[in-house]
Amino acid sequence: MTNGTEVERKFLVADTSIISGKKTIIKQGYLVIASNGEEVRVRNRSGRYTLTYKSGGTLERTEHETELTAEQFDKLWPATEGKRVEKERYEYRENNLVYEIDVYKNDLIDLSSTVEVEFSSAAQADAFTPPKWFGKDVTNDARYKNQSLAVYGVPEK
Repeated sequence: MTNGTEVERKFLVADTSIISGKKTIIKQGYLVIASNGEEVRVRNRSGRYTLTYKSGGTLERTEHETELTAEQFDKLWPATEGKRVEKERYEYRENNLVYEIDVYKNDLIDLSSTVEVEFSSAAQADAFTPPKWFGKDVTNDARYKNQSLAVYGVPEK
């Protein structure tokens, strides 16, 4: 179980040649998406099942995660119909940071890949200088939140 605040920035990926290595398959669906950005989702991350609550917000969000059994996940999954994201995730470690690169599948295949970086504080996030292969910072663009992608699809440019 994970409980706490996450501090995270999200970018488009400008140079996708960086994407390689071990991938994790993620299927996530949303049970609740509130107008203030709060969400409750279920996720299958290569056989690890979770139920997660996230508060609204952009850079800093409260997150509470609880493990589920496969049977619990399977019972909740149908309720997410029409509000799902499927992606492959690749992780890179550099300068004591973890870069999580998502390559979207199915209805989102035309979306540029994204990369998320989690920080220990807002000050660390603000001081971060992205590598050259990072593209546009979309941290504050609600259209690129996974919950928006799940409901509305690929954002117009």
